[in-house]
Amino acid sequence: MTVITRITDSVPLPDPARLRSGDLLRVGLGGLRGRPLRAALSALGIAIGIAAVAAVLGISTVSRAGLMQQIETLGTNMLTVAPGKTLSGQTAYLPRDAVAMVRRIPGVTSASAVGTVPGATVRRTDKIPVVETGGIAVQATRLDLLATLGKGDGPALKTGRFLNEATARYPVVVLGAIAADRLGIRHAGDQVFIAGRWFTVSGILNTLPLAPAIDRSALIGWPHATGLGFNGHPTTIYERSTDSTVNAVHAVLAETVSPEHPDEVDVSRPSEALTAQLAAESTFNGLLLGLGAVALLVGGVGIANIMVISVLERRQEIGLRRALGATRRQIRLQFLAESVTLSALGGAIGLLLGLGTTLGYAIYRSWPLVLPVEAIAAGTAASVIIGALAGLYPARRAALLPPTQALSSP
Repeated sequence: MTVITRITDSVPLPDPARLRSGDLLRVGLGGLRGRPLRAALSALGIAIGIAAVAAVLGISTVSRAGLMQQIETLGTNMLTVAPGKTLSGQTAYLPRDAVAMVRRIPGVTSASAVGTVPGATVRRTDKIPVVETGGIAVQATRLDLLATLGKGDGPALKTGRFLNEATARYPVVVLGAIAADRLGIRHAGDQVFIAGRWFTVSGILNTLPLAPAIDRSALIGWPHATGLGFNGHPTTIYERSTDSTVNAVHAVLAETVSPEHPDEVDVSRPSEALTAQLAAESTFNGLLLGLGAVALLVGGVGIANIMVISVLERRQEIGLRRALGATRRQIRLQFLAESVTLSALGGAIGLLLGLGTTLGYAIYRSWPLVLPVEAIAAGTAASVIIGALAGLYPARRAALLPPTQALSSP
């Protein structure tokens, strides 16, 4: 009796009929503090899984916001026209006056074009074999091309100047971003070898997301290109209209360009390629979320295993609590609290890691810093649910343990 009095004096016992939330939390933390290394290793699996889920959802959220911002900045009001195929399978031609006809469509605000110069290649020097083109196309360009393509946050030109009425008649070239990189050109004023003669680089373009073909092109003046075998037929027309008339313009664009053979004209909307990235990212994110779910499952099994071992090691403690009046429900809640607390700690660490990864990636890609509410909610709910499920069996086993048998265990 004296021993029991000292124990009850030193360790305040909860009311047998009622176990408050604060008591549950203290009991749960007390069990974890007694085995800190084991608790840390058990929480590691949950932390990894939650970090994976939070990072995937977080990066998906900020990337979607970044892509939507890019689409809004670049605009969805640009259409492109390209020649299709004839009935015999040959490449069709767009009329020479196609740009002028497009400009007459109601709602069109600007239109420009480029045309491929057949047989012409661009090389860094004349010592490089002609067959090594580097995937760079030589294209004749209208002088108002950048006025149509240049919508965006930054300037269309990285360095130098675009062609004008004077330079368009001479061997002067403007390089796309990828073309300049492949040729090793960094500054305006350098020279490249095109169609058997040297051209002076007057400018280098920035990347144009809505016109990736321009990034891989060397642009020369329309008048000068005619002396290199260019037939004057545009191969790509870029058109911008008001937002409210895009669909109407799209419906009549092919008939306007080629009234006799509208079926030989291909009309596309470049912004749709950016929109398609959202669907592609969603599919890929589903795979990563599946891997994160597997990590969570492994972490939950680890917690359940640790809790079963904990019940076996603490049988005397369980027997003593039962002998002092603790009910089975209180014992069950005690071990459930430990399991949920352990999982919640791992989940909190995982959330911090996942959100930190999201923040770093958003800053690196210059994306909007959007709070991934889905990631926070999913991580919190997953950690609590997994902890509860992992602790169900150990808690039930501890609650059903008879006091006499528990106290007599070695």
